[in-house]
Amino acid sequence: MSADQRRPCVLLLCPPDSYRLPAYISAAESLEIELVAASRGEFSLIRELAEGLHLDLDQPRQAVSSILEFHRRRPLSGILASDDATVEIAALAAAELGLPANSPQASRFARRKDLARARLAQHGLPVPGHRLIDLRRDLAPQLRDFPLPAVAKPLGLSASRGVIRADSLPQLHQACERIAAIIADLLDPEERHQLLLEAYVDGFEVAADAVLVGGRLQPVALFDKPDPLVGPYFEETYYITPSRLQRDMQQRIWQCIERACDCYGLQQGPVHAELRIGSDGPVLLEVAARTIGGDCARMFDDQLSASLEQLALASAIGRCLPPGRTEGARGVLMIPIPRAGVLRRVDGTQRAADIEGIRQVSITARPGNRLQTLPEGASYLGFIFAQAQTPAGAERALRAAHAELEIRIDPFWELTGAPESE
Repeated sequence: MSADQRRPCVLLLCPPDSYRLPAYISAAESLEIELVAASRGEFSLIRELAEGLHLDLDQPRQAVSSILEFHRRRPLSGILASDDATVEIAALAAAELGLPANSPQASRFARRKDLARARLAQHGLPVPGHRLIDLRRDLAPQLRDFPLPAVAKPLGLSASRGVIRADSLPQLHQACERIAAIIADLLDPEERHQLLLEAYVDGFEVAADAVLVGGRLQPVALFDKPDPLVGPYFEETYYITPSRLQRDMQQRIWQCIERACDCYGLQQGPVHAELRIGSDGPVLLEVAARTIGGDCARMFDDQLSASLEQLALASAIGRCLPPGRTEGARGVLMIPIPRAGVLRRVDGTQRAADIEGIRQVSITARPGNRLQTLPEGASYLGFIFAQAQTPAGAERALRAAHAELEIRIDPFWELTGAPESE
């Protein structure tokens, strides 16, 4: 048996454009785990994707068969999903192989907002009032008596894509029609023809990351979102940790997340949750079976004794690593895209990086990239990371750094056809 075959092998299912792949590669090396990337990567310029297992992520059963065939050649110790789009395939394959993982049903609850709301409400957990809307039927009777303001959203998309607040019935009709165009090309017929309508919850928003090992929830971080997220679109910007909420409220938040995981049946792997603090306390918006979005986990790289990716990989093979803590506060800004168009350049990055408390300024969008704003868009211009003694200090540093950026975006002109010759 070769040295590689003696190392545990974990299959990482990821979309080809996942922010998380490089961090998982680094984490696997540090834990002496052989990591195999499984994605649409046959012609990728990224070596790990080109040399990994090539799957059609739009065909779950076919993808699972390919994973089982791979396992016969190189036995797997664990299967892990990097993003929402791959959690169900990972769960199906792990169940076939008897590997540590969440059940397919639990993973589906964690990805599908409509199923999650119904499940949580059935078990008495706090969720917004909600209704499933069928876009193939007349909208008027389905929307008429729903309380306003309301939030309409796709069943399965992430990064706030397609999420729209409406304060009147005409606005709600327009929101549903706009979302219908966004989801028109989805393969799943339920996700293509339906959307979720929710009562708007007014309150402060927080996010949380944790890891499950054998059903036990291991909290990692609770984040404040200091920007008011009132709509009509809900762009993620600032995440600050530790939270400045009172300790008893923080305990209620973690208890709510733990109950939600039990309700879904989640047992293994990373958990990312989003909640609003309403008039009666925490209200669950999302409990996903993945780590924090984008490249935000980099804020922890020198804070935790084990990174989020290391914690997730260890959980995938049934191991438990303590995350550890360091003093002070951390923050990240997901740099918002100010307008749609073609990115020409971003000036001021060095000035931003020189601000006290800023650890890194990372512009991930490249010159020439076409940028799209919410609700159609689902990406960021980049990320700014900060470290300070207090959460307020981290937030101030991020806001000052953001103010230094000069973002040039030109209009995007699309040719619709050649003029007819005379």
